[in-house]
Amino acid sequence: MKWVILGLGIFFEVLGTICMKYADGFTRFWPSVLVFVFYGISLVALVFVLEKMQVSVAYAIWSSAGTALIAVIGMFFYREPVTWIKALSLLLILLGILGLELFE
Repeated sequence: MKWVILGLGIFFEVLGTICMKYADGFTRFWPSVLVFVFYGISLVALVFVLEKMQVSVAYAIWSSAGTALIAVIGMFFYREPVTWIKALSLLLILLGILGLELFE
């Protein structure tokens, strides 16, 4: 169950970050509101996960998975450049997440 809650926290963190792009410096109302709503939900999920997981593992997975997902979304949906160093970096993030998860 802790992995489901952590996954939801990551999902809402990613949604909050996407809304940041559309908030246009907090000049657009609904995307600005959604930034706080989604990040709030994400942090609540993280708080619940921390009851069952080590803080070092939970936070590292939460933040790095969100970072990797946003990078992939940026490349595919926002046409950000894909370079070999970005791809290698994402692979290293994924390996780090797997290492933390497998050796918790």
